[in-house]
Amino acid sequence: MSSATSEPLSIIIQPKITTAKKHPHLQKSNLCLLHLCNHLREAQQIHALMIKSSQITDPYSAGRMSEFYALSTSGSLHDAEKVLESLRQPPIFIYNIIMRGHLINRTPLNSLKLYHQSLVNSIYPDHFTFTFVLKACTHLRELGIGRQLHSHVVKLGFGSSAHIRNKLIHMYAVVGRMEDAHKVFEKSSVQDAVAWNSMLEGYAFNGDGGSLHQFFHRMKQRDVVSWNTVIAFFVETGKYEEAMAVFRSMQESRECFPNRITVVSILSAVTHLGALGHGKWLHAYIARRGIELDENLSSALINMYSKCGFIEGAVHVFEAKQWKKVDNWNAMIAGFTSNGHSLKAIKLFSEMLAARMNPNEISFACVLNACSHGGLVEEGKEYFRKMTSSYGLKPDMGHYGCLVDLFSRAGLFDEAEKMIEGMPMKPDAVMWKALMGACRIYRNFELGEKAGYRLIEAAPEDHACYVLLSNIYAMNHDWHGVHTVRKMMLDRGVRKVPGCSSIELDGVSHEFIAGNASHGSKRELYEMLEEMKESLRVAGYEPDTTQVLLDIEEEELKESSLSQHSEKLAIAFGLVSTSPGTTLRVVKNLRVCGDCHSAIKLLSKIYGRDIIVRDSSRFHCFSRGFCSCGDYW
Repeated sequence: MSSATSEPLSIIIQPKITTAKKHPHLQKSNLCLLHLCNHLREAQQIHALMIKSSQITDPYSAGRMSEFYALSTSGSLHDAEKVLESLRQPPIFIYNIIMRGHLINRTPLNSLKLYHQSLVNSIYPDHFTFTFVLKACTHLRELGIGRQLHSHVVKLGFGSSAHIRNKLIHMYAVVGRMEDAHKVFEKSSVQDAVAWNSMLEGYAFNGDGGSLHQFFHRMKQRDVVSWNTVIAFFVETGKYEEAMAVFRSMQESRECFPNRITVVSILSAVTHLGALGHGKWLHAYIARRGIELDENLSSALINMYSKCGFIEGAVHVFEAKQWKKVDNWNAMIAGFTSNGHSLKAIKLFSEMLAARMNPNEISFACVLNACSHGGLVEEGKEYFRKMTSSYGLKPDMGHYGCLVDLFSRAGLFDEAEKMIEGMPMKPDAVMWKALMGACRIYRNFELGEKAGYRLIEAAPEDHACYVLLSNIYAMNHDWHGVHTVRKMMLDRGVRKVPGCSSIELDGVSHEFIAGNASHGSKRELYEMLEEMKESLRVAGYEPDTTQVLLDIEEEELKESSLSQHSEKLAIAFGLVSTSPGTTLRVVKNLRVCGDCHSAIKLLSKIYGRDIIVRDSSRFHCFSRGFCSCGDYW
């Protein structure tokens, strides 16, 4: 064979020595420069240098390049995939890097596509590969693909990996296959804390409280994640007393200390229960344990104090935090609003803008709600306009709802209807409820009836919808309409929730149901109710029997019904159980009626007590015969 034909053969047999291999310092220099990159354009320049020097064919260098593209905040998954495509036989770790990048970028389907591509190219997966693809499958809720991946795990000998096994448990749990998750768990030779927690989270994710409770008590290894999972489950399902009980058990067990996640969850339970005493203890615990007050935790504290009617505590937390994030501002504005301080809420919103803090959609929802509760119609319209014109934020259902509520409370029903008709989306139940509430106050029965049926159409399973419409009919003495609505409820299996109020004394919550004074202190309670009734009569109070929305003719029975509303029972118990001058804090599941509102204003003056009532809509802070809402609710 001639020399002319042998030279190309030698080039094919022996790889050409690249510039990078001739000059290893260039390879190190480029990687060092890559480490210093902060922007995509800079990385692309390093990439060009690597291509020019053939360094990009080196797996390690290609991996570092793809890592920057796929995982850095200024990266580009498109460019990362270009690096992958440029390699003849890319190693599996580069596939893994880009799979992880797609998971971070919330494009899990692309991670699975890359896995398929690696199999087509006969590149075998490793431990990390299955970690990423199982996570992608979990995000997509793809049981069929998950089963195939499980078979790959077993065939390729990764079945003994604790990390992969836990990912399988989690995947099966998320797609609702707890029996399969349990099989993987039981077959594991080693059951670590992560495996136990994966099963626990699975039961919580599927809403299986019974199995979750049983599994939790048979757990051999319980850490803070285990306790947090159970507490969060009870909070998310509205079982706040159960969440508090689990928290107390956690402290008694001494297995671990509550962390920031525990505290945020339990603060949510405290907030819903209105248990200020527990909330103050938690705040002290945070300080004692040195838990950092980050944005979420400080907002949770502000929210707790606000919704327990202790606005001073919320202000203290807000002002003590030097660096405030938008969530902190939003929580404080919402707190002022719910406690009847609309002008303070609007002033704080102005301070937020002056501090060069950009408001978000929630900020505008809070300030619009403040305008609604304060009757500030023109201000509300101006904020709604500025939201889009000055800040480029698109109003959602909540913002339109605030405007409808604003117009409705002010009795501007034409503007409210015009807003509903001109919205780019279909009105929701909250909006119809706001309109109906105003129709009841202004006795606009025709519009109230119309809105009532639209409300039932929007939320057919919500008992409050039927009750609101029934009340509209009752106020108009249309008892046929009342019976029609009640029959509709009966036929659809919808049950009315009774009025219920609770009051916390010495860390114990006492609950009262309207018309039912069956409490341990029943005799003292009835005596106090009679004393309250007589004191109110002397003060010139006359029961507003129009608030009795039942077909009862006898005025005496109507007055008796009013006297046993749940908030009055809770206040009576508070008066006999606390020393003079103690503030009473009551939480009610429904809105306070007009009669109770008038009566409690007088009671606050008669007994020299501050009485704070949180109903389903807002706070009423009664003091010296006045209410913080200004009779505008």
